[in-house]
Amino acid sequence: DYSAATNTGDYSAATNTGDYSAATNTGNQSAATVEGKDSVAISTGYNSKAKASLGSAICICERGKWNGETYPLLAIKAAIIDGETLKPDTWYKLKDGEFVEVRE
Repeated sequence: DYSAATNTGDYSAATNTGDYSAATNTGNQSAATVEGKDSVAISTGYNSKAKASLGSAICICERGKWNGETYPLLAIKAAIIDGETLKPDTWYKLKDGEFVEVRE
């Protein structure tokens, strides 16, 4: 509980099962997931995803294709998993600035 899992590698995962915790991932094509209550999963890398339990939150960045220097930031969005608009324990990423489900 009250803990953090952080990962910066590409194709990697940051997972946290404690309550009031955070999982953050900055690697490209990576994942962040939280299973505890009132927690936050944050994913900022190119083509990355996040999932969270009911009542927890996700925050995801959308990035453009490599431009020779970076993957430019296009959008960022955060939301609480409410079970209606966003489903618990479901992978999401951003596309055109909106949450979309990701097949595992």
